[in-house]
Amino acid sequence: MKNKNMMVSVEEAQKIILDSVSPLNPEGIPAMEASNRVLYEDVVSDIMIPPVDDSAMDGYAIVADDTHGASKDKPVKLKITAEIQAGGSIAGKRVSKGTAIRIMTGAPIPEGADSVVRFEDTEEEAGYVKIFRDTPKYNNYRFAGENIKKEDRVLCKGDRLSSADVGILASLNYDTVKVYKQPVVAIISTGDELARVGEALQIGQIRNVNAYTLYSEVKKYGSLPDYLGIAKDTLKDMKEIFLKALKSDVVISSGGVSKGKYDFVKEIYSDLNIEIQFERVNIKPGRPFVFGKKDNKLFFGLPGNPVPTLTSFIQFVRPALLRLMGATRIQKPIVNAFLEGDIRSVKAYHLVRGYFTIRNNEFYVSPTGNQKPSVLRSMSDANCLIVVPEDITKVKAGEKVAIQLIDHDEI
Repeated sequence: MKNKNMMVSVEEAQKIILDSVSPLNPEGIPAMEASNRVLYEDVVSDIMIPPVDDSAMDGYAIVADDTHGASKDKPVKLKITAEIQAGGSIAGKRVSKGTAIRIMTGAPIPEGADSVVRFEDTEEEAGYVKIFRDTPKYNNYRFAGENIKKEDRVLCKGDRLSSADVGILASLNYDTVKVYKQPVVAIISTGDELARVGEALQIGQIRNVNAYTLYSEVKKYGSLPDYLGIAKDTLKDMKEIFLKALKSDVVISSGGVSKGKYDFVKEIYSDLNIEIQFERVNIKPGRPFVFGKKDNKLFFGLPGNPVPTLTSFIQFVRPALLRLMGATRIQKPIVNAFLEGDIRSVKAYHLVRGYFTIRNNEFYVSPTGNQKPSVLRSMSDANCLIVVPEDITKVKAGEKVAIQLIDHDEI
């Protein structure tokens, strides 16, 4: 048991968590379904793209020197000798001085041509084309291999695949691709006060908000959420639902981690031989936070209020899920911004919900209203978190602050 009875810093908590993570095994999946998955191995091209010099526009393949001095008033007139469609053959087709070949985007450049003039700069009549502009060499001309060269390492192990990456896989003829498996993530809400969506609220009850935000976040970062429901505030009920969760790779619960009479999560961890690594982090919001592990399984006991539940997920759970899937880029971008409005803090790593704008190439940020841990609206309105370090208790308007861009991908 590590640091059980002491508060750890944000940096210590993140290190303890990531040191506990071993990436999952690989699996092969259809490339068309690979978006947001993490590559298990490098992708090295065995071809050039494009495979030959080709046209970047619909137009005419020409000898550039033929157009010297061409203008709207004094067009150059060239004889059209052939046409090449995208995917068409260039066998026997050659451009010589004084001639042009009609060509479509993606079609191979015929022998003799060193430029392409687009249709919009021409006019065709009676087998000839009039060119209205001086066209330089290699205009609208794509060279073989200018996109991807043979033996290029195009994608790297640990990359989380974007839509463009999936397109590259297709261009390299990947029907399937090897990626890390997705972790199955059990989600548990705790507390007698929670009401399911659709139920009538009784006096003293609140909606089970955390299940919805956590489910959405788990899906967003490429893992497989398994919502197990609400655990009532009894040891029996809570233990039963945690036992069901043990089949998962990761268990996330919200609530029940403070020092209240019915906060049983730490006791459940002990009963199930889950090794607690720490149980408090010097962060605001979200100081009560329990992290444990059992074999290769990870257990996150998040605070019960909706804002610290979500901010704790972003800071601690999200990087662990990405690392489980083999991702090498797991940190959210942090930039500097000018603060608009004072912030008072405490001696903790303080995350203030904020909204940034960019004016004259500079970032500006303002807090998004009520910062109480129960006010999820201010998180919904936020596009960043303003980071106030532990040793700073006040930041004045006009000063520069660090902001974490929560809607942007990892770096």
